[in-house]
Amino acid sequence: MIRYIRWCAYFCALLLVALLVNAARVQLADAGALSANPANKRNAITRYAQPRGAILVDGRPVTGNRDSGQLLRWERTYTDGPLYAPVTGFSSQTYGTSLLERAEDRILAGTDPGLAFLPLWHDLTRSRPDGGHAVTTVRARMQRAAYAGLAGKRGAVVALEPATGRILALVSSPSYDPGVLSGTGPRVKEAWARLNGDPTRPMLNRALRETYPPGSTFKIVTAAAALDAGVVTDVDAPTDTPDPYPLPGTHTLLPNASKGCEDASMAEAVRWSCNTVMAKIGVRVGLRGMVDAARRFGFNDGGLRVPAWVSRSDFDTDMSRDQLALSAIGQFNTKATPLQMAMVAAAVANGGELKSPYLLEAATQADGDQVRRTVQRSLGRAMSPATAVRMQQLMVGVVEDGTGRNAAIPGALVGGKTGTAQHGVGNAGTPYAWFIAWAKGHRSAVPEVAVAVVVEDAAADRRDISGNSAAAPIARAVMEAALPAARPPAPAPGRRPGPAPTPIPIPDLEPPPAGIGREGRLP
Repeated sequence: MIRYIRWCAYFCALLLVALLVNAARVQLADAGALSANPANKRNAITRYAQPRGAILVDGRPVTGNRDSGQLLRWERTYTDGPLYAPVTGFSSQTYGTSLLERAEDRILAGTDPGLAFLPLWHDLTRSRPDGGHAVTTVRARMQRAAYAGLAGKRGAVVALEPATGRILALVSSPSYDPGVLSGTGPRVKEAWARLNGDPTRPMLNRALRETYPPGSTFKIVTAAAALDAGVVTDVDAPTDTPDPYPLPGTHTLLPNASKGCEDASMAEAVRWSCNTVMAKIGVRVGLRGMVDAARRFGFNDGGLRVPAWVSRSDFDTDMSRDQLALSAIGQFNTKATPLQMAMVAAAVANGGELKSPYLLEAATQADGDQVRRTVQRSLGRAMSPATAVRMQQLMVGVVEDGTGRNAAIPGALVGGKTGTAQHGVGNAGTPYAWFIAWAKGHRSAVPEVAVAVVVEDAAADRRDISGNSAAAPIARAVMEAALPAARPPAPAPGRRPGPAPTPIPIPDLEPPPAGIGREGRLP
């Protein structure tokens, strides 16, 4: 009898060992697969069991939380949701996260190891700290100026601090309220379907994710490439360029929409946006020189993060000479995001050095203690310092006496470049209106802001400078919001002060003076 009891004990011990081995397998080997199983609701319940941390603009939260009383308890709320949607993105219990909500999800959800005061403390205690905060670089006043300027029209605005790369404003229009996607149920699914089915694509972040032909704003890159390569040594010298210009190797003539471009200098070509001169200069720089210059400005870089991912801006690396001529004036296959063109303006304003743009200033704990801070990073030199000084002068000429006069700010130094980009079959679509610029207040030693504006549905006659009429006033409003109250400097001792500068009127369409200065573009 004792023998059978002994065998029974052995069998029970074997079962116990098997149970322990299986428990270890489930807890260790299969834990990841079980946790990731879509049927496992514990993760979602845990994720929304406590409020999410805030995204801050100017130190104030633009996100919040609402107790739904449901199994997934805390839902995300948004203050001025459409205004900040291109910055925050959405946090949805049904559709996940996007933009900053996605890039900083671990901080906001309270799962980042940096939120623990001791390493592995929360793993050992099975607890979770309060969600941390994401502190953005955005300035509310500039964001509102950009949003109001677009006024619901399709387009985007990006403003940067040239010396650091901080993104000061990031607006995409039309926008949407991320709060309608926060919870679960039919209401959220209907909102998702409605937003995705909207032909204006309000959920598309046009500032970071959409690429456009940059048109004549790309001539800044071409001019900088020519100066750095020594192709142009005197910006005021005639260029011996015919009007129209025969595209190399073809019988196609490239025209100008303005008069006075024949044999114009590069300075005049930038000021009045002469296609012929800039196309010829691009061909003289050559394919390798233009590709290298575009790369230094940030084109063809698919790895840019702000920290959300950014669509790649493209400049072809294999072209015929006639295609290169068109690419040099921002046409053919050249495509750029609004962020990319703001980077072009910022590189000029920053003496030729291009700073990596970033949207997150710091991540903090719930009590404000810093977890990490974004380190400013240089992307290298887009041009030499001497070239940058010359380019600043050329861009100032555009605003003071050229196609961009609607961007002038009394009491501030402003440099800019208009652009009107063709699109559609046979260039039949309404041109995209572009404007890139930088500005410096009279009390500042260096430019304080660089901006890019694109308006897709610019209501402009194709013969007019839609970049100046539609985009430049928006850029001016954003730059004014960035600068201290712009006032002219005090007159020198012994001199009588002159009259205060008169603000430039901004009609819907303001054609240039007769005979000069209309934005060049292909018919």
